[in-house]
Amino acid sequence: MLVVLFAAVGTLLLGRRPRARAAVSLAAGGAYAVAVAAIDWYVVLAPDAPGIATYQVGEWPAPFGITLVADGLSAFMLTMVATIGIASLVVSTRSVSRAARRPYYLPLFHFLALGVTGAFLTGDLFNLFVWFEVMLMASYVFVAYYGGPEHTRAAFWYVALNLLASAIFLLGVGGIYATTGTLNMADLAMRLADPTAYGIDPAPVVGLFALLLSVFAIKGGLVPFQFWIPTAYRAAPPQITALLAGATKKVGIYAIVRLTFTVFAGAQVGVSLEVPGVGAVLAGDSPLPFVGAVLLAMAAASLLVGGIGAVGRDSLEGVLAYSSIGQIGFIATPVAIAATTTSPELRHLGILAALVYALNHTLAKGLLFLSVGTIRDATGTSQLADLGGLARRSPPLGIAFLVASLALVGIPPLSGFFGKFLVFDAAARAGAPSVVALLLAGSLLTIAYATRAWNMGFWGVRPAIVREATVDSVQVAVLTALAGAILAVGVGFEPIYRFADAAATAALDSEAYVDAVDPGAPAVDDPSGAGGGGNGGNGGNGGGGR
Repeated sequence: MLVVLFAAVGTLLLGRRPRARAAVSLAAGGAYAVAVAAIDWYVVLAPDAPGIATYQVGEWPAPFGITLVADGLSAFMLTMVATIGIASLVVSTRSVSRAARRPYYLPLFHFLALGVTGAFLTGDLFNLFVWFEVMLMASYVFVAYYGGPEHTRAAFWYVALNLLASAIFLLGVGGIYATTGTLNMADLAMRLADPTAYGIDPAPVVGLFALLLSVFAIKGGLVPFQFWIPTAYRAAPPQITALLAGATKKVGIYAIVRLTFTVFAGAQVGVSLEVPGVGAVLAGDSPLPFVGAVLLAMAAASLLVGGIGAVGRDSLEGVLAYSSIGQIGFIATPVAIAATTTSPELRHLGILAALVYALNHTLAKGLLFLSVGTIRDATGTSQLADLGGLARRSPPLGIAFLVASLALVGIPPLSGFFGKFLVFDAAARAGAPSVVALLLAGSLLTIAYATRAWNMGFWGVRPAIVREATVDSVQVAVLTALAGAILAVGVGFEPIYRFADAAATAALDSEAYVDAVDPGAPAVDDPSGAGGGGNGGNGGNGGGGR
C-alpha cells in the first residue's frame, strides 16, 4: 500500500516530465511485485509461514482501530493484481504516455492500484467502503479519459450507477453497525456466531447482507447489474480496461467470498430457500443458502447474457467486454455451489475452483485487452471489419492473442483448462445437471466468439492499415510474457494449486481469522468444517499460530 501511495504522489509531483514519471512508475511496479511476493512466501507458502498476518494501524487494538489482514485469500488476490498491473503499467508507458501525454494518467493508475490493494487487505467493513471509493474515483476519470461524446456518456452512467451503489453500501454498513455494534470483520463474525452473548438480533443481517451482495454484484458485473460494463470497457483505454477486468472486477468477487464465508457463515439465522434450476430446498441456520441461491441465479444469467452478447459484437473491445460478463459467471457459479452445500469438502472445492478460474481470467482477459491496445496503437482501429491478417503481420501478437483465447475456452495445457475443469467438477459433485448444462452452454459460446474474433481479426486478407502497421516491440514482448505465464501456470500447476488451496482454506477458516485479529476473543464455531485452519499450501501450519 505504501509503495503505490508513494508512487501516486511522486508521479503527481513530477508534473509534465513523462520520462521521469514512467521511470518512477516502473520502479514502483517492481517494488510492488516484490512486496506481494514477500507476503506470498513469508505469510502463506513458506514451511514455517503463519498463514495469516495482521497490522493494527496506529497500534489501536481490534476491534476499535483499523486492522489490515494478509492471509492466503488476500495474498492470492494481490498476486493477480501484481501480475496484470505490471503488464498494464509497462504497456501504458509505451502507449498512453506517447499517444496522449496527460500528467494525471500514471498517478491515477497508482491510486487505482491503491484502492484495489486496500480492499484486499482491510479488516473492517467501513474501510472496505473507503477503498472501494478510492478505486472508483480513479476509474471514473479513466472511463472519460478520451473526452469524446461516447466516453462522456459512458462515464456519466458509470458514475451514476456507482454513486447509487455507494449509497446502498453505506446503508448496509450503517444497518449492520446498528444491529451488531461493530464493523470489524473478525468481531462481526464472533458476534454473529453467538448473538445471545452480545444481546443482538441477527435476523436483520440477512436483509442487510442482501444490500451488500447487490453492491458487490455491481462491482463484479454480474447480471442484472452488468449494463455498465460494455460502455465503460469500450470507453476506457485498453491498458486500463485490462486492469479493470483483471483486478478491480475481482474485488467484488473477493468481497462476496470474504464476507459470506469468513464473516457471515456463522450467523445464527434460519433460512429456507429453493435454489433456481436445482429444485432443492435449502435450509440452514446461516445466510449461506440465501447467498447461494441468489448468486447461482445471477451466475447462470451472466453466462448466457455475456456469451450471447459477445458473439454479435463488431469490435474487439465489444467482444471482450461482453465476454467479461460471461466469464464472471464461471467464477460465481462455484462460489454459489460452495454456499449452498453442507459438505465441507465440496465447499472447499467450490472456493478453490473460483480462485483458480479467477486467476486464469485475470491472465487471459488482461492479455486480450492489452492486445487490443497494441492493435489500436498499430492500426488505429479495433473494428473487426477493418482488420484481418494480423497473425501474418505480427506472428508473436497473433500467438499471444490465440493463447489467451484458448485459455478462456479451457484448452490444455493452458491455465484455463484447470480452472474450467475444477468448476465443472464442483458442479458435478453437487449433483446439479442443470448447472453443468449451463456451464457447457457458456463454454460453447466462448468457443463461438473467440473463434469469430480470431478469424476476423487475425486470419484472412490483410487490409492496407494492417500491411502498413508498425507494432511496438516492447508491447509485444509484454504480451508474449503474459502468454508464457498462461502456459507456465498450466504446465506447472501444482504450486498454483497449493497456493489456491491455502487461499480457499483461509476464506473458510473463521476461527483462525478471528484469533489472528483479536487473540483474546472467544473461539468461533466453524460452520464451514475448515477446522482450526492450516496452511493448505504447505501441509498444515496452524492459521494465525493457533
